[in-house]
Amino acid sequence: MPNTTSTTTVSTAGQPSRRNTELLLLAFAVILPCFAYANVGLALDGEMPSGMLGYGMGLGLLAGVGHLVVRKFAPYADPLLLPLATVLNGIGLVVIWRLDQSPRFQKVPTFAPAATNQLLFSALGIGLFVAMVIFLKDHRVLQRYTYISMALALALLISPMFFPSVNGARIWVKIPGLGGLQPGEFAKIVLAVFFAGYLMVKRDALALASRRFMGMYLPRGRDLGPILAVWAFSILILVFETDLGTSLLFFGIFVVMLYVATERTSWIVFGLLMSAAGAVGVASFESHVQQRVQAWLDPMGEYLMSKKGVWGHSEQSMQALWSFGSGGVSGTGWGQGHSDLIGFAANSDFILATVGEELGLAGLMAILLIYGLIVERGVRTALAARDPFGKLLAIGLSGAFAIQVFVVAGGVTNLIPLTGMTMPFIAQGGSSVIANWALIAILMKISDAARRPAPTPVTNPDAEMTQVVRP
Repeated sequence: MPNTTSTTTVSTAGQPSRRNTELLLLAFAVILPCFAYANVGLALDGEMPSGMLGYGMGLGLLAGVGHLVVRKFAPYADPLLLPLATVLNGIGLVVIWRLDQSPRFQKVPTFAPAATNQLLFSALGIGLFVAMVIFLKDHRVLQRYTYISMALALALLISPMFFPSVNGARIWVKIPGLGGLQPGEFAKIVLAVFFAGYLMVKRDALALASRRFMGMYLPRGRDLGPILAVWAFSILILVFETDLGTSLLFFGIFVVMLYVATERTSWIVFGLLMSAAGAVGVASFESHVQQRVQAWLDPMGEYLMSKKGVWGHSEQSMQALWSFGSGGVSGTGWGQGHSDLIGFAANSDFILATVGEELGLAGLMAILLIYGLIVERGVRTALAARDPFGKLLAIGLSGAFAIQVFVVAGGVTNLIPLTGMTMPFIAQGGSSVIANWALIAILMKISDAARRPAPTPVTNPDAEMTQVVRP
């Protein structure tokens, strides 16, 4: 009788790594800021900037190192995340350098060029990105540190309370010899790790509903404990640190991840109601929050009050709106705007006003579209992840990034009150650029695990034993 014995061999055919696509996009991501740098120099001085070659080679070297490490240690990672982050970082360096050239800033006795420091912090951020891609072998390892992450996040969020306030908010930790550090930028990543580990275990209990009301499943009373605890802690941050941005980011991450884990719309409704109640309650007695709300409701009134020398009132919101109006649809052109009138904040959260004035509505929408693509790739990574922890972590990091972009852009455009946070990758801030490069690294490790071809069984009647071929 013929031999009917059959076994299975494992095939690893799958989608390509797309690293060559990433390399081509990285080349464009480096060339685009170089052209912008040249445009600023020609507009300001009528000649090419003297440091253009060094800037282009430096940015290209950093991007190239990141690409080579990803090609070696995360070959199936998403091909768009690294180029998107690189182009934002490069444009941010150009805008900061453009503001450094302002005669208004250079006349200030304490003025120090910020672009050089930002380039150094960008190098440190990409260095951290490289280290995480190499040494974080499996993102699921982070699940072991769920409660350690909670303790670390609490320490990071509480630490600014023990340092003097800066511009009305306690968001900085002063380190001798190193300057200031914003712990909240790193806390968002650590919080996402904690929430992902916690919700992966507790999601079934939190998804249970006791009754249905107006088309929503209401959570049980005893299951409201976690969201009440997070809400209370976010209110404490707002009260003691007067940091509206971190408070919104902290509570927003939890609500988004809770909704994704349980698929209950009721958690979103409860989150929005509690967030609104907390903000109104704190604004009723906290003067710094009241000032932010007043500047949002009546920016022109705040501008006029500041011109009269009234202490505590700001003209920044109105100056930003004038910058957007001056730019129109197509903008005034690189280096030909006047957003430096906003003052020191032009390099931080109000840096979008420079983009809106000099690149116009079209350029501003292009920048926001790049941010949207990063969030979309993060969500796509979450959908493709093969483990629940990776899904929740990817959606938490993407949600944190999206919330930060929304609260900063919304505050500068007067859609919501100002929060004082920094625009990821573009605004001046060492803590921000380093933390966001770490965020991109974790997303790429999750996407590498998700896109890596899985072994598939194939019948082989001629084989006499099972063979396994791995990628």
